[in-house]
Amino acid sequence: MERIDIKRFGLASGSTSALLYLGCILVMSTAGRATTILFFNSLLHGIDVTTILRTEMPLWEMLMGIVETFILGWLIGASIASIYNFGLRRRE
Repeated sequence: MERIDIKRFGLASGSTSALLYLGCILVMSTAGRATTILFFNSLLHGIDVTTILRTEMPLWEMLMGIVETFILGWLIGASIASIYNFGLRRRE
C-alpha cells in the first residue's frame, strides 16, 4: 500500500468541504424558506431545522463560514492521512 500525502489529502478534504458549504449557500439563497426546510429536514434524517434556520445571513459571515469549513476539512483530512500512514508504518 502507498502512503497518503498529508498536505494534499488535507487540501482535497478542505476544498470538498468548502464546496459543500457553497452548495448549502446556493440552496438557501435560491430556494424558498419552506423548500429549504424540507431539503435540510430530509438531509438530516428528520431533524427539524425550522427553529434554527436563518435564511438571511451577512456576506462576511458566509465568507468566514467558508474559511472555517475549509480549515476544519483540512484538519480532518490531514488527521485521516496521518492515522492511515501511521497504520502502514506499524505493518512494515
